[in-house]
Amino acid sequence: MSEKTRKMNFKLKRNRPVPNHMNRQGNDSKPKHKKPNAKTGKPVKPVKKPPVRVSFLGGLNEIGKNITLIECEGDIIIIDCGMAFPDGDMLGVDLVIPDFTYIEQNVNRVRGIVLTHGHEDHIGGLPFLLSKVNVPLFGTPLTLGLVENKLREHSLINKVKMNVVHAGSTIRLGCMEVKFLHVNHSIPDAVGFAIKTPGGTLVHTGDFKIDCTPISGETIDLSGFAKVGDEGVLALLAESTNAERPGFTPTEQMVSESLDSLFRKAENYRIIIATFASNVNRVQQIINCAEKYGRKVAFSGRSMVTYMDVAGKLGYLQIPKNLLIDIDMLKKYPPEQIVLITTGSQGEPMSALSRMAYSDHRKVMVGEGDFIIISANPIPGNEKSVGNIVDELLKRGCKVIYESMYEVHVSGHACQEELKLMHRLVRPKYFIPVHGEQKHLRKHAELAEFLGMDKKHIYLADIGDTVEICDDYMKPVDKVPAGRVFVDGLGVGDVGSIVLRDRKHLAQDGLLIIVASLDVYDGHVISGPDIVSRGFVYVRESEDLLEEVRQLALSILEDCAEKNIHEWGDIKNRLRENISRRISQRTHRTPMILPILQEV
Repeated sequence: MSEKTRKMNFKLKRNRPVPNHMNRQGNDSKPKHKKPNAKTGKPVKPVKKPPVRVSFLGGLNEIGKNITLIECEGDIIIIDCGMAFPDGDMLGVDLVIPDFTYIEQNVNRVRGIVLTHGHEDHIGGLPFLLSKVNVPLFGTPLTLGLVENKLREHSLINKVKMNVVHAGSTIRLGCMEVKFLHVNHSIPDAVGFAIKTPGGTLVHTGDFKIDCTPISGETIDLSGFAKVGDEGVLALLAESTNAERPGFTPTEQMVSESLDSLFRKAENYRIIIATFASNVNRVQQIINCAEKYGRKVAFSGRSMVTYMDVAGKLGYLQIPKNLLIDIDMLKKYPPEQIVLITTGSQGEPMSALSRMAYSDHRKVMVGEGDFIIISANPIPGNEKSVGNIVDELLKRGCKVIYESMYEVHVSGHACQEELKLMHRLVRPKYFIPVHGEQKHLRKHAELAEFLGMDKKHIYLADIGDTVEICDDYMKPVDKVPAGRVFVDGLGVGDVGSIVLRDRKHLAQDGLLIIVASLDVYDGHVISGPDIVSRGFVYVRESEDLLEEVRQLALSILEDCAEKNIHEWGDIKNRLRENISRRISQRTHRTPMILPILQEV
């Protein structure tokens, strides 16, 4: 071969396109040819990776109750275990927690519970789960400090193994490795996870935002997420709470400036600030302002006192000496020297701020000398409750700062530009939006499409769904038991849809009780029937109607006796149907009819 020919071939080789399998930017690229076995010379089949299953027991199509299960090669890890507050139609219900049936059925395969942060919608369900199964916990110091209080209240503190893990650390749970990645949120010590499984790496962001000037701690570990993205990510599970909001979430420093301005304006007032008990950074900002303007600080509300006690002991809350006073000492100081930090920013009926508004607080009476700041935006569904409290406070002459009147609150969740940045850093093959209602999940899915992700690689899941993911596909498989379990007092799960329906019926239409004693031999009426009305009509103004009902009940009971009908079910059904029909004709109401019969 001539020298000229050799040079030409060399040039052609240099300019030849790089094969796909040599392109390092593609996370899921594969070689075209199989590498031969060193001994036999025959091509070796690549080892097929096992699929990863993701099951959702909560946190989808709802706000709160977040809990997700990751499963691979028989091992399961649980991400968070939260609770939700009841809706307005869940009468008498205190809390809503996930259905733990699937976890109980597979407890021998659960290797641990990893926690993203210490908000109630992520840790509130733990005592109810851990009372049924014994599973180790892994979380950052503040998160486990808050969990510890909950477990102590439920007498579980000596039964559960808690393992403190710091951001940046990696733990191994069964066949999976979990790397804790620091994120910014409205509570310190929040983390996301990079979960390395035999089937590929999954990234779960937890609740996060990107704050370049946080009040405490470091900025979000963007380099950590980027490094995981460089290594290749099979699927991303990212929160969607603010997916509808364009731009970036404002920094917490903006709140500091607003609070400083309001403290100056309230120089002759007592300041009362309502915020989330878990928002330790916000409380720190308030304490800093109080110190600057020479005011003492007191806490009101059980959860506020608990959170601040834990945060203070662990060093996440810095309170200058002699600044904090007990709420019982408020009267010893003039109003202009007081800052009261309280719960109730969401209008909760039993919260401290609510009791103040309705003059039901034992230690604090509010009035014209009070400057009240609600440093939180209403969670969807709470707008009316918050509005009612604001109205009551205004009626009492208080000056009230709420919602967007001033910049007294910023969200702890990522807006669209921050979500875009997370997607670009992680570069996942598949994507499942989590943590949000349907509108939030869909908007986040659209955002991923806008960034160039194939629509087939995005899955909108629901509670109870199990999604199987591997290199070649992402698809839904068998559903798992999931739903809502109601906590009412000490009862867990004993209040269901039928009980709630009855409560709603009673609340809307009232109750009519029919009491009668029947002869044990022939079924004739011995005494009664007596009519008792509750929440139906005012008895003194409806005596004629109730007498008509009594006579109708008497005739029905005697008719049953004459026809030799002695089955309790048949007699009660006849009473309910006939009396309900008569009352509906007379009043257009349908109270609950409750016959109480006894044999004598």
